[in-house]
Amino acid sequence: MNLATNSLRARFLAELEGIGDGILHLTTPEGARHRFGTTGPEADLQIRDWRLLPRLALRGDVGLGEGWIAGDWHSETLERTLTLALRNLGLRTSWGEPGRFQAMRMRFVDRLLRRNSQRGSQRNIRAHYDVGNEFYQLWLDPGMTYSSALFGKDDDLHRAQARKNARILSQLSPGARLLEIGCGWGGFAEAAAERGHDVTAITLSPSQKGYADARLDGRAEVRLEDYRRVAGQFDNIVSIEMIEAVGERYWPAYFATIKARLAPGGRAVLQAITVPDAEFSVYRSRSDFIRQHVFPGGMLPCSAIIAHQAEKAGLRVHDSHAFGQDYARTCRTWCETMLAQRPRIQRLGYDDRFLRSWQFYLQGSAAAFATARCDVVQVTLGHADEAA
Repeated sequence: MNLATNSLRARFLAELEGIGDGILHLTTPEGARHRFGTTGPEADLQIRDWRLLPRLALRGDVGLGEGWIAGDWHSETLERTLTLALRNLGLRTSWGEPGRFQAMRMRFVDRLLRRNSQRGSQRNIRAHYDVGNEFYQLWLDPGMTYSSALFGKDDDLHRAQARKNARILSQLSPGARLLEIGCGWGGFAEAAAERGHDVTAITLSPSQKGYADARLDGRAEVRLEDYRRVAGQFDNIVSIEMIEAVGERYWPAYFATIKARLAPGGRAVLQAITVPDAEFSVYRSRSDFIRQHVFPGGMLPCSAIIAHQAEKAGLRVHDSHAFGQDYARTCRTWCETMLAQRPRIQRLGYDDRFLRSWQFYLQGSAAAFATARCDVVQVTLGHADEAA
């Protein structure tokens, strides 16, 4: 171990002495065991290679995820370990933030190389959703819904996803014409069609379109189309966890499209993953593991931004319902199912690095929702010049 790594190790261990919420059991590559913290949930961190520390110094929490994928560290309690890290953010003075050059480089990649122009959106969406329908089928619920469920008492995931769809449908106007922006594999479109809506559903993923077409079998029109190219008006518009993939630069176009396509008296319902209002300015100025490795071109809004962008477009918020703890449970369930299906996923040709990446993403997301670093909201919008 060189002098630089020795220095990083000494500083890293010294900072862990400041853990005030939770207990961390740390094992070093040499087999030494340390305990940090005195009260709270217990978690384990096994450092397998000290090269993790230069990763953290250079790339912050992005490097933490990259180190997990590479096998530099392991944890049998990954969600609890990441939760502990989030609850002790004040410790991350020397290793939680990327270096200045790396931070600039990541922002350049996010905002320029992965911007969501009409061509860029197709590339970004397909990078995530076209990894194979068979992969998603092994761990999503039977309805193939890839967004937060809304749990009631005794609900399993499938019933909770149906409950989420039912709440959205309850917010809509009586009109039949419905546009879904970002339809996934057709779960909500199917539920809406069963309620008598005349559904037009759009996606940029050929894999999703093929699956939704076969599933709906003519009960809805499924198009491979960018939201900015849709014509006509609809009595209702639904967009479930699509705004996160729009990109900050294109939020005005997204809300302007909803305004232009929403018929008089209509309602639009967005389900959106959000960051806290007070933290948005910091969040938007940096990158993270999800934007670098999971959703290229993505950006989470906050509730205040949704209301502001809606107002600028001539819309106003009629209702908002937050249920972030349900998303923590959803991600937890997805990850448990995915890991249980590891042998079948590997037989499809996905390697261990791929699975570790998805595990870090899903359990990291569960930790973020559980600690209120993220939330999920259903927001109902209408035309600003119309009565409620």
